[in-house]
This record gives sequence, C-alpha cells and structure tokens, in this order.
Amino acid sequence: MIAKPSKSARKREHLALQALGEQLIGLTTEQLHSMGLSESLLEAVLAAKTITAHGAMRRQKQLIGKLMRNTDADPIRAAIDAFGGNDRMMKRVFRDAEAWRERLTSGDGDDLRDFFDLVGHRNETLAVEMASWFSATDDKTRKQIRRKIFREIHNELTSKMQGTASTI
Repeated sequence: MIAKPSKSARKREHLALQALGEQLIGLTTEQLHSMGLSESLLEAVLAAKTITAHGAMRRQKQLIGKLMRNTDADPIRAAIDAFGGNDRMMKRVFRDAEAWRERLTSGDGDDLRDFFDLVGHRNETLAVEMASWFSATDDKTRKQIRRKIFREIHNELTSKMQGTASTI
C-alpha cells in the first residue's frame, strides 16, 4: 500500500512552489517570455508586476502558487538559477568597471592601452573622454566626464562578457 503524503507535507510542497513562483515576479519580461511558461502563469506573473497593494499582491502570489502546482517546476528552477548567474556576472562587470575607472583616472596612458588590450580594440569615445579628463580643471566637469568614462568602460566590459558567455 502506497502512503499518501501528509497534509503538512503537501502544504510545504505548495508553499515551496509558491515561493518559486514569487521569484518569477522579479524577472524581466524578456526573461519570462524566454522560459516558455504556460499562458495563464505568464499572465499572472505579469499582472503581479503591476500590483502595488499589499493584499492584492498576497492574493496574486497565492494564485501564482496555485498555477505552479500544474507546472513542471524543474525547468523553472533551472532558468531562475541561470538568470541568477547572469546577475552575478553583471555585478562582477560593474565592480570591474569601477576598478578600471579608478585605475584610468588615477594613472597614465599605459593603463588605457592595457584596457584596450583587454577588450581587444580601441574605443575612440573612451580615448576622447580620457583626454578630456586630463585636461579638465573644475570638479563639476571632471565628475561628468568620470561618469561618461564609467559608462564606456561598463559597455565595453559587458560586450566582452556577453561575447565570452556566448562562446561557452
């Protein structure tokens, strides 16, 4: 005779599915569409992204949990884990961009050549911004240029990381 799970075990399982469904709310719309979710689950998650009232959000999360019961959770877990890896990669790119900005704005032209060697090509916009950085005299201008330098470095490192991630 096969023993059926206790009510407590079923409740734990349903709560775990609801928690997994709640993680879907934090994903971008593009990520959600790429996961191949059922139409009703996708609609419920997208609706939850627009809800601001606490009670309504609680009910929407319960609905998502209910819809998750009819869905295979393993592919969803795998996709969320993969997207989490993407988040870690983006945080690393951000930290690296900050480090490169500090190195470039406090160093000399050799650091800029090192950066171009790292990304594999010369970024003319970054070269112009670096020249502007060294010629700027007031703090306000330097602060604006520093932001532009960061943006260029971040874009270059993001492109490099996405290029290496797609070749893996």
